[in-house]
Amino acid sequence: MAKTFLWIEDRKGKASYIFWGNFMKQLYPDVIVESKKNNSELVKSVKTLQDEENKYIIVFDNSFDNLQVVMEQKRLKKYANEQKNVCLLDIICFEYILLEFTELIEWIYASEDDFLKKRAGMIEARHKLVETLQDDDFDYKGIREIVDYDKRIEEHNIEQLSAKLLFDLTRNTGFEVSKGTLGECWIKSCCEWGNRQEDDICGLDHNRLAVFDKMKRIYDGSSLKLQFPKVGLEVVA
Repeated sequence: MAKTFLWIEDRKGKASYIFWGNFMKQLYPDVIVESKKNNSELVKSVKTLQDEENKYIIVFDNSFDNLQVVMEQKRLKKYANEQKNVCLLDIICFEYILLEFTELIEWIYASEDDFLKKRAGMIEARHKLVETLQDDDFDYKGIREIVDYDKRIEEHNIEQLSAKLLFDLTRNTGFEVSKGTLGECWIKSCCEWGNRQEDDICGLDHNRLAVFDKMKRIYDGSSLKLQFPKVGLEVVA
């Protein structure tokens, strides 16, 4: 019986690899997640693919304002079009999936959390970034709230900005995300956070979710709900 693989560019142990492994295990347990270590190796793997029996879904970060990534993506699309069993997911990056997740702020902060005031500028920058990109306006560096948040915005591309913003929003919570860290609250049922302190209360404290339900909510509340059916993955019930 033919198998389905999800190929990603991130190394094992990185936050993105952990997220995809957990996400697919919960919602699509038959899909095999494999790391290709970096985007160049991912492109090379598609180019040299000989297997015609199995299906390959490719997650290649679409950092649209990073010239090197854009060039690699053009090569990837060319090689994928030459294969009948290769599909490309159109995703900016894993960090942006979590940034655009509609319940992000409600999950990471309790209703009376001081962070809601202290990080109000970050929250507004996140809102404006997601709103802008969802309107297919890619000139996000001209948005005042984003410029106010990131004074070095001209030095950053969309993937770097997404990673920075997601980290700043989630740091010092059980949902903290960095390149090498994915908070336990993303990948475990509530509340199984090993390092939780007595005063660590998030937005899910009174509405605790199993890890399957968390992944399902992320699917429903992000662009994954639109992208997965395009590559032939059944919509999760």
